[in-house]
Order: sequence, then structure tokens, then C-alpha cells
Amino acid sequence: MKGRLYLVPNTLDFGVEGEAVDLQQVLPLHVIQTAARLTHWAAESAKTTRAFLKRVDAIVPLAQPLQSLQIIELPRAPKGRAADLVNQNQAWNALLSPALAGIDMGLISEAGLPAVADPGALLVAAAHEADIEVMPMSGPSALLMALSASGLNGQSFAFVGYLPVEAPARNARIRELEATSARQQQTQLMIETPYRNSTLLQALLTALRPQTRLSISCGLSLEQGWTRSATVEQWRSSGERIPDKIPAVFAILG
Repeated sequence: MKGRLYLVPNTLDFGVEGEAVDLQQVLPLHVIQTAARLTHWAAESAKTTRAFLKRVDAIVPLAQPLQSLQIIELPRAPKGRAADLVNQNQAWNALLSPALAGIDMGLISEAGLPAVADPGALLVAAAHEADIEVMPMSGPSALLMALSASGLNGQSFAFVGYLPVEAPARNARIRELEATSARQQQTQLMIETPYRNSTLLQALLTALRPQTRLSISCGLSLEQGWTRSATVEQWRSSGERIPDKIPAVFAILG
């Protein structure tokens, strides 16, 4: 019998100083109980996974002491080197050795749902190839929470990830996404590193047409979290700013 791969959701307060939310307010008890019993983990970050499990332990005692749990970080492609697909595939498959040996294991991201806007998707694909049962679990997803709060089209949407850093390429990409959105009436969702939130907002207000709708969700699930949706013209008139230390999701509808 093979073990299962549990996709364990994390909170959305990663990296926000002094804003750790009550785990029981954002995660179902079943998720917390499952996390407490798992002894083998594949993680985007071992450090943040240990921090998460400490919070779990305060609610449901861990099956083993934290220091004895096996937490292995997901493979990262070497910078400046051509991808070695054979070795990369071997590395992803090696992470599944506990499940192949009959032990249930967890996959966790630094924030939100694993495998959504997250490198863990490659481990899930490897699990399916190895005929390991994948068990998704309920938890917060910044992208879907932002979409539902935006009032933009939730029937047709696309997540486009990060935009280019260089201004000319970024502006060209924004106009391309706006044209696609208007043509297909499809909401376009994007994210940015928090310290560049203001830069992206300014780029959007500069490149987008006045009547395009822009929604920003900032600090979702945090006490001071908010969502605002308005036309680009209204955003320009308000002069509203967003913090550069709190994660945000941006959405447009042409």
C-alpha cells in the first residue's frame, strides 16, 4: 500500500510582521489534525514549515517532536545553469519515497494552497505518475479570495503571475492583458513582490485605459485586510496608495 500526498494549506500571513492570525480562524480543524499526524513533509521552505507546525502543535499535539520530523525542501533549479531535466525529475521523484514506502506525507507552500502559483505542482504531477493518491485540503487561496471579493468576472479568469520588472516590457504586458481581458471579458489576476506593490500600481494606472476596472486585495485574511474595486479613472482621482510590506493581488477587467 502506498501512502497519500496531502496538500496542506498554509495561512496568508507569511512575512507580515506581528500579524500571525489564529490558525483556527483560517483552517478547518481536520486540516490541523492531519498536519499534526504527518511525519514527512515536502516544503517550499523548511523554516516556514517548522513555524507553521509550531502553531499546529499549540492546538493539536504533533505525532512526533518537531525536531524529529522529516522536512525536505522542493528542488530549485541552479541559477545561471541550463536545466537538467533528467536530474530534476529524479529529484522530484525522490521526494515521494515516503509515500512509495506506505507513509502519508504532506506538501506545503509558504502561504496559501500548495501547487497553486507554487512550484509544488511539479510534485503533484510526479505523484500522479507514481500512482500516489493526492488529497487536496480546504484552506485560504489569495487568488480566489481576491477574485470573489473583486466583483469582476468570476466566470472567466486567468492568473498571469508576475509581470516583467523592466518598465517598457511591463507596460507592454499590461496593455496586452487589458486587450485580452476586453476581448474575452476575462478577469486577469496578477501578483507582485510586496516591496514593488506601489510600483505595479503606478504602472497599471499609467498603462490602463480610464474605464478599465482595477481591483486590489491587500493583506487578505489579516485583521487590516481590504479589497477595493474601481475604474482606473477613479483610482487616479483618489490618489490611494497601498502598503509595500503586505502581499497583494491585482485584478483587471477591460
